Amino acid sequence: MDLGLADATAVVTGGSKGMGRAVADILATDGARVAVMARGREALDDTAASLRAAGSPDAVGISVDMTDPDSIAAGFEEVAERWGSLNILVHTIGPAAGRFEELDDAGWDAALTLGTMSAVRSVRSALPLLRAAEWARIAIFSAHSIQRQSPMLVAYTAAKAAVTSIAKNLSKSLAPDGILVNAVCPGSIVTASFTENLKDIFAAAGLDPADPHDVMTWIDNTFHQPADLGRAGLPDEVASLTAYLVSRRNGYVTGACVNADGGSDFV
Repeated sequence: MDLGLADATAVVTGGSKGMGRAVADILATDGARVAVMARGREALDDTAASLRAAGSPDAVGISVDMTDPDSIAAGFEEVAERWGSLNILVHTIGPAAGRFEELDDAGWDAALTLGTMSAVRSVRSALPLLRAAEWARIAIFSAHSIQRQSPMLVAYTAAKAAVTSIAKNLSKSLAPDGILVNAVCPGSIVTASFTENLKDIFAAAGLDPADPHDVMTWIDNTFHQPADLGRAGLPDEVASLTAYLVSRRNGYVTGACVNADGGSDFV
């Protein structure tokens, strides 16, 4: 299926690793011009080179601190100078985990700044460029945990619930401009949060954090919320869904929170 992405312009925040990188990869493979935004210069350069090799004719890495409003604005100013307009914004940024008793006011402020306000500021900066394009789409990454709560993710889930509401509201306010806006809700996906951050915990349980079935075993044992497919997902599986939602081929799906969770609650 031709998604109509050839020569489209796209920004993917958090695009140098994990699900953001997978989204950038699939957009690049279909010929979109992709700008990835993240902090680390080395990872950005490596990602941009890989995207160009995959088929993105003008891929670029832009160093942006998503906790800094001025840095976000400057990043999109660079996009404006480079392309003049923007067809696609995919925002994948989220905060860290933490239980209620572990979070003081500063912890809550940090979670909401990174998890919610980064989306608000990115959309705000991108809107003039999106409106200048012939067609435009926005996808904001929410999370499966907004539907299945976990005490370990209280601020994370609050931030993601907020961006889900923002996406729904934007779908209404931007409909007259023909800009489609959706939230993507990944479930348990095999990313660095498992392969790196939980390596020791998995090893103690005799599990491999890179194995989707072992990851789901840990999810089931820890949260008692397994996926119907019996395994965790892969970044590419979330990316393919996202690519459709932000493509020109999608002409009528907007205001949705689309699950990519391997089967769970029917919401």
